[in-house]
Amino acid sequence: MIRIPQHITPRWAVFGIDVIIAVASLVVAYLVRFDTSNLPFNSEYQTFITGLPVFICVRAACYFLFKIHTSILRHTSSQDVKGVIFSVGFGTLILALISSFKFIWVDGLFLFPLSILVVEFFVTICFLLVFRFAIKLLYLEGIKSAKQTLPTAIYGAGIYGLITKHTLDKEANLEGNVVCFIDDDKKKAGSSLEGLPIYHTSQLDHVLKSKNIRKMILAIKNPDNKNKRLLIDTCLANNVETLNVPSPTNWINGEFTTGQIKPIRIEDLLGRESIQLDQDKLMEEFNNKVILVTGAAGSIGSEIVRQLVEYAPKLVVLLDQAESPIYELERELIEKKVQHITESVIADIRNPERLENVFKTFKPQYVFHAAAYKHVPLMEDNPSEALLTNVQGSKNVVDLAVKYKVEKFVMISTDKAVNPTNVMGCSKRIAEIYAQSANSIGKTKFITTRFGNVLGSNGSVIPLFKKQIEAGGPVTVTDKNITRYFMTIPEACQLVLEAGMIGKGKEIFVFDMGESVRIYDLAIKMIKLSGLEPGKDIQIKITGLRPGEKLYEELLTKEENTIPTHHPQILVAKVREYDFEEISRTISQLTALFGNQNNNEIVQLMKEIVPEFKSNNSVFENLDK
Repeated sequence: MIRIPQHITPRWAVFGIDVIIAVASLVVAYLVRFDTSNLPFNSEYQTFITGLPVFICVRAACYFLFKIHTSILRHTSSQDVKGVIFSVGFGTLILALISSFKFIWVDGLFLFPLSILVVEFFVTICFLLVFRFAIKLLYLEGIKSAKQTLPTAIYGAGIYGLITKHTLDKEANLEGNVVCFIDDDKKKAGSSLEGLPIYHTSQLDHVLKSKNIRKMILAIKNPDNKNKRLLIDTCLANNVETLNVPSPTNWINGEFTTGQIKPIRIEDLLGRESIQLDQDKLMEEFNNKVILVTGAAGSIGSEIVRQLVEYAPKLVVLLDQAESPIYELERELIEKKVQHITESVIADIRNPERLENVFKTFKPQYVFHAAAYKHVPLMEDNPSEALLTNVQGSKNVVDLAVKYKVEKFVMISTDKAVNPTNVMGCSKRIAEIYAQSANSIGKTKFITTRFGNVLGSNGSVIPLFKKQIEAGGPVTVTDKNITRYFMTIPEACQLVLEAGMIGKGKEIFVFDMGESVRIYDLAIKMIKLSGLEPGKDIQIKITGLRPGEKLYEELLTKEENTIPTHHPQILVAKVREYDFEEISRTISQLTALFGNQNNNEIVQLMKEIVPEFKSNNSVFENLDK
């Protein structure tokens, strides 16, 4: 077995070998130039001996000048090839000049015949490169023999796929032997890249089985998301480990190493085509504006802030009661050098006096209201807190927006507000109703955005599954048939900004969440993506629906229809209108119940305000009877 060299060949040794190669090349040049059976030793021998010291000095000086001996031979690259060619060429030029000078000004004899110098030039380059690539080839073969040869395929037969193969070939810390490429481009199918066949994505299942592929590395710049998901699903079904090469923008110091190859994330399976936004109009909308974001430290609020600062607002006010998360967001904004256009405010939306001071001080032109309690089981156990924050807190922000003539108010709502089966969803629906009815009492345009679960948000199922898998299981699923809609945090917030821009007031914007995902299937895929086997390495435990939880989420009620907008992923829900004065009085009655802390009374009135609120798997089901 070839052993991988663990040391770098000394520079002096490389330098010495290069000089010896030069002398050998000169001898070969003589053998090529003259008849080897009858060499003119009498006429040329003296010339050779006289010129040899000068030749060696010139070649050695040029090697030293161009530092070709300092490169690491086992990593010889195109830059090293250029160095060799320039070094030898410069040396040949010097030798030609010395030879001409000797002929014209000294004794009428050339140092070396011109034909010898031309032949020696090509032979020296050839020998030097053969020496270097031979060392590199021995090293790469040593790596291959030292690694477990797991058959590996690369998804992407372009420049990134090629870079990935080269990196895998020269680094020994990632097991795998690349045997083929997979690509979406049908024109590449049937061709080869560096001697390896290229197959179309449609041939994937056959390739995985016929070549016994055990590892798939995604290294493609702009993959077709449908093909990408199909590829990952197929790999998971065949127990093929799937890894991902990061975008070149994330390469460390612009260089790619195998250490940057990471396992596929579940987000890569649930993501969809990238959202296209009208950046110019968004810039026009938010540029030089004062914007208030409530709940700015939360998953959605913080991402809204990150995106807003890209549109050069005059000021973004970050309002939240959570001290530490606001501090962390502040540090992030400082690193991005945008902290000068932000202002952090620790405040509770349930405190109207503190909230009014914020409006009076900053006079926001836009409000993005993301502050809310969102955990269904917790709010089912604490209806009074859901009431105080999600209803009364939202009412406080809405009232002040009207009073201080805010231009637009964008409320972040949830699919759980549709036909609510829990206190949290109903509290958000009441907040929606109040905000929508406020369109009739002032100049502020109230807009609601409604979407489902966001991937990776605080307390969502994916971070929970990750922790459970890391702990060795079990992974807990409430029901085998439960489904949810998912959207990534950045794309949800992009659509929030877009909806805020196009909203004219009164709209409830519903986002296209794609297809609903069965949570049980999600758990299986996450376990497989971790390199484990469901039911063997990690158990899945069915725990039963939690209080207030429903099997299927909805984005619209039966009474609601949608109309399209200019953006294919944003629809407008047609909803019934409410009288502001009437809903305001009812909410006042509701919030007055907080003092009694009587959960049944609170939930009973919530059900009267939102007749479609039917409790599910909850102690409040009896109130529906």
